[in-house]
Amino acid sequence: MKMHNPPRPGEVLRQLCLEPLNLTVTDAARPLGVSRKALSSILNGRAGISPEMAVRLSMAFNTSAESWLNQQLQYDLWHAEKTVSCSTWRNCPRPDVSSRLRKVSRLCEIPLAVVG
Repeated sequence: MKMHNPPRPGEVLRQLCLEPLNLTVTDAARPLGVSRKALSSILNGRAGISPEMAVRLSMAFNTSAESWLNQQLQYDLWHAEKTVSCSTWRNCPRPDVSSRLRKVSRLCEIPLAVVG
């Protein structure tokens, strides 16, 4: 389900995990095994949640890594959709797929009948 302007995952992390436990960035970074700077970058929206960080967060806060990655994905996707508007896409030239398939078939030595 699409969300309207989803929150940054760092905001969720701060509001639902750190603040209720009265954890500072330094207090939270240490058990996560990351630097204070790395965690601060996530909390302040300068960095996203990587798969590795998602695993660390899931272990530390008894959540799932998938939930952290899904939040990051929803946030990134929403912003990408705002960047690439429909009017921009309609004005973009469409690639000539058939010529690309011919080039790929020659490079890979695949008979054109198999490719398309």
